Amino acid sequence: MPESCIYEGEVMHCRLRPRRHRFVYRVFSLLLDIDALDRLDRRLRLFSHNRFNLFSFHDRDHGARDGSPLRPWIEAHLAARGIDLEGGRIFVHALPRLLGYVFNPLSVFWCYGADGALRAVLYEVKNTFGGQHCYVLPVAEGHAPGRPVHQRAAKEFFVSPFIGMEAEYRFNIREPEDRLAILIRETVPEGDLLIATHTARRRTLRDPSLARAFVLFPLVTLKVIAAIHWEAVKLWAKGVGLQKRPPRSVKPGPAEEVSS
Repeated sequence: MPESCIYEGEVMHCRLRPRRHRFVYRVFSLLLDIDALDRLDRRLRLFSHNRFNLFSFHDRDHGARDGSPLRPWIEAHLAARGIDLEGGRIFVHALPRLLGYVFNPLSVFWCYGADGALRAVLYEVKNTFGGQHCYVLPVAEGHAPGRPVHQRAAKEFFVSPFIGMEAEYRFNIREPEDRLAILIRETVPEGDLLIATHTARRRTLRDPSLARAFVLFPLVTLKVIAAIHWEAVKLWAKGVGLQKRPPRSVKPGPAEEVSS
């Protein structure tokens, strides 16, 4: 079972068609037990829950985006897929707010049963148009800890103006331990279009570690949104065409797209 921690590492994206385009950025992120956020707030001076600090985590940045607790929202999505954690622990892997600002292209919720077994992974995706969508993917019964988790999902949410909707995501991830390893392939009928990875090494979540992250990864949350737009300019300069954004479709239930 993981524990709340800091991860220091890299994010890599490699686009394979119609033009090759690759970038790597150094980032840090947090893995947080969603039921321990208030305890972390009391224990740490540099981290707060739902209030301003150097680093903070706000419920309204995730889930229903209205500030309500995350566990009921997650459990409702899992229940719609027939998954019951029976009170098991849920961890979120995401960027925290840094001096009040954050943008998370992808937040990953690791959902464990009461027996400690990983039952499901919820991928919460945001785009720069203010939209959000989640993919709830079960983990096969009997999955052995430490073994890779392989999942796939048809694309249901418009993210990049350079990639259309006729695509599928293939996830190859490992449970968060001393090292973090997330690999996502976005495939189209012609083959792999985009490969994205996030690899990192674990550090104990303490005030000195947070101060270290602030120094080593300055203004990382601003860097994320700036990098998204900078890489878009470079793709456009390479002649990669824009895709038409489809009309916003609202689907009932847990797969509903929400806008902030």
